[in-house]
Amino acid sequence: MADLETAPRSEPRWPVVLTVLATYALLTVLPERLRIVPTWLPLLLGSALIIPMIIVGLTHEKDRWLRLEHVLTLLFFAAALTGTLANLGTLVRAMVRQPEDITGLALLSSSISVWVTNVLMFSLLYWQVDRGGPGNRARKVAVWPDWQFPQAEATGQVPPDWRPMFVDYLFLGFSTATAFSMTEALPLTPRAKLLMMMESTIALVTIVVVASRAINILGS
Repeated sequence: MADLETAPRSEPRWPVVLTVLATYALLTVLPERLRIVPTWLPLLLGSALIIPMIIVGLTHEKDRWLRLEHVLTLLFFAAALTGTLANLGTLVRAMVRQPEDITGLALLSSSISVWVTNVLMFSLLYWQVDRGGPGNRARKVAVWPDWQFPQAEATGQVPPDWRPMFVDYLFLGFSTATAFSMTEALPLTPRAKLLMMMESTIALVTIVVVASRAINILGS
C-alpha cells in the first residue's frame, strides 16, 4: 500500500490530446491550393499518438507506452513543422507571385492558423523533451532540465514536489511566439535555445510578413 501511495501520479493527458486535435484541425484550415502536406499524414500520426496517451492514464505498466508516446510526439511535431513551414512558404510565394489570387481575409485567416499551429506544436515538443519527458519528471529522474521554471526555485509558495505540467509548456510556447523571447522559463540547454529561436522566427515571419500584408490589403 505504501508503494501505491508514494508512486508518482501520471500527468493528465486530456490537455495534450486536445492540443493534438487542435493542431491537426489547424493544419487542414488552409485552402487546398495552399496546402503542401496531405491531410491524412497528421491525422494518422495524431490518431496514433492519442492511443498511448490514453493507455498511459489507464495502466500501471507505463514505460513502454511512455517511450511510444515520446517517439510519436516527435514524429507528429516533425510532420506539423514540415506542414507549417510549407504552408508559410506557400503563402509568401502567393503574396509575391500571385497577389491578385489571394484575398486579404484569406491571407489573414491563414496567417492566424499558421501562428496558432506554431504555438501548439512547439508546446507539445517542449513538454516532451524537457528533462526526458513527462514520465521522467513524474518519477523525478535526475536529468538536467532544458528550462528552469521560477516555481522550481520558490520556497514556501508552491508544493515541494512541484513539477511543470503541459500548461506550463503551453504558456512557454505562447510567450515565445508573442514576445519573441523568454518571459518566464529560462532556457538552460543549447537545444532549448535553438528550439525557441526556431519558434520565434516562424512567428516573426508570420506576423511581420504575412499578417501585416493581409491587414494592409484589408485596409486599402
